[in-house]
Amino acid sequence: MAHLLHIDSSITGGASVSRRLSARAAAAWRAAHPDGTVTYRDLGEHPLPHLDAASGTARAVPPEQHTPAQAASWALTRELVGEIQAADTVLLGLPLYNFGPPSSVKTWVDHLIAPGLSVDHATMSGLLGGREFIVLASRGGGYGEGTPRAGWDHAEAWLPHGVALTGLEPRFITAELTLAHVNPAMAELIPLADASLATAERTIDELWATARV
Repeated sequence: MAHLLHIDSSITGGASVSRRLSARAAAAWRAAHPDGTVTYRDLGEHPLPHLDAASGTARAVPPEQHTPAQAASWALTRELVGEIQAADTVLLGLPLYNFGPPSSVKTWVDHLIAPGLSVDHATMSGLLGGREFIVLASRGGGYGEGTPRAGWDHAEAWLPHGVALTGLEPRFITAELTLAHVNPAMAELIPLADASLATAERTIDELWATARV
């Protein structure tokens, strides 16, 4: 039976474009997999604990030597890796905050880098590859080639490297200029924003279209 892991990370609730896109993708996945099951995690509503001095070194210490704090952190990492291991498809809603990913997503990735669970001890090859990883990204401005802030989107540039050790390979579907409707200074960009969103939605709708035929 097919299984979906659906993750959101935006802190803006109903105003979030990344949540809107990830919900659309989850609905499309369900339509293509009517007997499938879904696990949902909301990093915006329920952020994970950051790796700190008391717990973060659990990944470099044998489990039998863990302190209580390390054991709790390692148990959470096992849970998070297990969610991916159980999934055929992973959806991640990824807004751009201050030109980078939400800290909750960085923390999620930090937990996923776990030798013996997501990374082979001996070869350092990833153990989580071979599944779909679709990232529904949103960014308030435009950062493509030729724009004044080209290259300032560090979330999309970082994530493939962040998860590389695990074997996950993200595919990005991005809507940009999402602030055009609420920022008067960007009003002239509204047609471009609408076109970007429409393209992202069409791409989502085509993801599993053949599975519904």
